[in-house]
Amino acid sequence: MPDYSKVTIQAYRRDNNRVGVRNHVLILPLDDISNAACESVANNIKGTLAIPHAYGRLQFGEDLDLHFRTLIGTGANPNVAAVVVIGIEPSWTKRVVDGIAKTGKPVEGFAIEQNGDLKTIMDASRTAKEMVHYASELQREPCALSELWVSTKCGESDTTTGLGSCPTVGNMYDKLLPHGIYGCFGETSEITGAEHICQKRAINEEVGKRWYDMWKAYQDDVIFAHQTDDLSDSQPTKGNILGGLTTIEEKALGNLEKIGRTSKYIDILQPAETPQSGKGLYYMDTSSAAAECVTLMAAGGYVVHTFPTGQGNVVGNPIVPVIKITANPRTIRTMSEHVDVDVSGILRRDMTIDEAGDSLIEMIIRTSNGRNTASEALGHREFSMTKLYRSA
Repeated sequence: MPDYSKVTIQAYRRDNNRVGVRNHVLILPLDDISNAACESVANNIKGTLAIPHAYGRLQFGEDLDLHFRTLIGTGANPNVAAVVVIGIEPSWTKRVVDGIAKTGKPVEGFAIEQNGDLKTIMDASRTAKEMVHYASELQREPCALSELWVSTKCGESDTTTGLGSCPTVGNMYDKLLPHGIYGCFGETSEITGAEHICQKRAINEEVGKRWYDMWKAYQDDVIFAHQTDDLSDSQPTKGNILGGLTTIEEKALGNLEKIGRTSKYIDILQPAETPQSGKGLYYMDTSSAAAECVTLMAAGGYVVHTFPTGQGNVVGNPIVPVIKITANPRTIRTMSEHVDVDVSGILRRDMTIDEAGDSLIEMIIRTSNGRNTASEALGHREFSMTKLYRSA
């Protein structure tokens, strides 16, 4: 096994000393009615990326806090070089700008009220053009592999996921977490049936108790509060069942393989929250919806996402490369264009979990150095905000 403590990647060192593997100039809408202006700016200025979304009006309380946390975290992500924020109102727009500005990166906001679309688009386009010049002159430099923040979730799981692709991610974490990377897993409803195991994987009893309380609140306040008779068609999904997973317990046990054999999580994160407890593995309270979960982890600051899949999931993200891993031979045959790491040899017994983990780490290094993932090459930029309840 290579000595991963000595491995370097070619990445972007940001002003706050975080390491990014992409160099995006974002045109970020504060709210749904600012999407058109953002997309117009991105159309005007090549080298920028608009990420429209559906929410941002008349949200309140915890829902509004999550909205701001997601937008600020997205702009603050180290894969982003500079940001233009456009919103209908100046005060909320400024709140997002001020949050992103704490990273030290260039960010400027524009409000449509009392200006209109045309003036806003013109002014924002001029600023975006200068940001593209700025970003295009930034250079990759040698950075330690241990400085990466790597998140994970699985999707379209089947029997091969728990046997092959999820253990591959777990092997990667077991090898890299001791060298100092930040890791993250989540999918709270999908731990159901294995919650007793997950609780014991905490670094200590206090963290485990907080994790269980969070899991129980999700069950009571979200799942049971709004269920009809069960979670049919949701957990497990039709795709999971087609792939041989008949119960949520089977799915949960496969899910937990993503954290390996020796790794323990050190703290619990709210959705889109940035870790504050130092290097190590974190649990983020998220749904199992692929685009939502990846969006929240990207907003938490993670710069590479590893995505084990069985039946074949095509999700990507606008700012974070999503590395797809599968152990399903049929998925390799039918959806090979979506796969970055083929570990189907595990099922044929011509590849070990240890070898698969090294193969994934090699792909993380290549992706960090600039290789486009399958989802990036195919144009998958799914960005899905999580909304907690109805707007006012």
